[in-house]
Amino acid sequence: MDVVFVSSEMVPFATTGGLGDVLGSLPKEIAKLGHRVSVFLPKYKRITKKGFTLEPVGEKIHVPLGSEVETASIFSLKFGELKIFFIGHNEYFDRDELYGTPMGDYPDNDRRFTLFQRATVEALKRLKIKPDIVHCHDWQTGLIPVYLKTLYQGDPFFKKTKTLFTIHNLAYQGNFPPDSMPVTGLSWDEFRFERLEFYGKVSFLKGGLVYSDALTTVSERYAEEIQTPGFGCGLEAVLARRKGDLFGIVNGIDPSEWDPEHEKEIPANFTAKDLEGKKLCKQALQKENHLKVDPKIPLFAFIGRLVDQKGLDILAPIVEDMAKENWQLIILGTGAEEYHKALRVLQKRHPEHLGLNITFDDKMAKRIYAGADLFLTPSRYEPCGLGPMFALRLGTVPIVRETGGLVDTVQEFNPKSGHGNGFVFSGYESRDLLETMRRAVSVYQNQKAWTKLIRNGMICDFSWAKSARRYIMLYERAERKSVKI
Repeated sequence: MDVVFVSSEMVPFATTGGLGDVLGSLPKEIAKLGHRVSVFLPKYKRITKKGFTLEPVGEKIHVPLGSEVETASIFSLKFGELKIFFIGHNEYFDRDELYGTPMGDYPDNDRRFTLFQRATVEALKRLKIKPDIVHCHDWQTGLIPVYLKTLYQGDPFFKKTKTLFTIHNLAYQGNFPPDSMPVTGLSWDEFRFERLEFYGKVSFLKGGLVYSDALTTVSERYAEEIQTPGFGCGLEAVLARRKGDLFGIVNGIDPSEWDPEHEKEIPANFTAKDLEGKKLCKQALQKENHLKVDPKIPLFAFIGRLVDQKGLDILAPIVEDMAKENWQLIILGTGAEEYHKALRVLQKRHPEHLGLNITFDDKMAKRIYAGADLFLTPSRYEPCGLGPMFALRLGTVPIVRETGGLVDTVQEFNPKSGHGNGFVFSGYESRDLLETMRRAVSVYQNQKAWTKLIRNGMICDFSWAKSARRYIMLYERAERKSVKI
């Protein structure tokens, strides 16, 4: 089977979070199962800055965007068993960030990602890659299933091509003003409630939901949640109509990329049987963040976007309480400017208790996962939640809110039975999080129970093998059963 992944992110090339992590692993697993796999990405500025050598391929592609025509280039890179292709356009993609700045999204994201999608479809023809499945990810690729069933419907090249669309986070929808319709090249007939229109705007995400042959999201729990008003972000009716084609497949991680026994980016190696190296990782992490080096102090960590969805609105208010308890917290991530400012104030007030890193650094993230005692994921909602998987793999105990994919990953630890791998709370108040942290610290102070808890987590299997096989089954299903528009 020829499978083409289309995404706006992929580790190690360019990422802002979980989407990139998934694309860094899933295509490899599909290739391991014997399928031919290609990946298409935008050629961002940071890709060349990282030193990847890309080879230009074929002729330039001319893409109509409304009344104008833009020219895109194709570049390629062999990456293990994968062929990676990059759509280049300096004006649109040679920028410091992927989607925008802390002040807001880039105002031309509709043009940027329309060009990316149309150029990708044209590149498939130029490169003579005739896919059985085009696997699209999030709003930045939501128009591709639309194009294949409208503008390219009669094209014999795509006669057998089916599409699968994965929702990584329904809240990010790619909604643009109506005057974006001509930019897409689609007929105004598509601007109606049954198709792309969404509360008076053009929704790239809705295009993927309506037109794809099959839909997935990143956990079984989240697949159920997004069909309800509480989590559907206004699209619950669309998803409910397609519930027969909507499947939840939990994300996995690459165990070889998260292996504390052999990882070179952490200060010391360790295993579930021998945890001495983890103590050295904690010591180094405390030093790096200018915190008191003390193995007895519980060290919490948060890695992720600094936004309400990730629980910053219930975490930030209890930093003062954490300082009073003589706990330590390390934060790594970027997000809303209001949280940048608030956390900087807290860090100045409690430099001995808060290590603040307003950036995103893959290597630092691994050091934090390896050195922290506890990992916080207090999300308001969480489609999957790869962070707790990484944490468990590196011997760090997760504290999560009972929502989305976190339910499929973390089970409450019972000190009496020794079963479970973390701590779970259901309410969404600062006091709910703080009480759970205190419950965790009480176990942390029992060395025997804590060691058992760490080992429970480290032996969990979150590899992609099972999930990749489920994706293959859905690809085959999409080939047999396509959506009729």
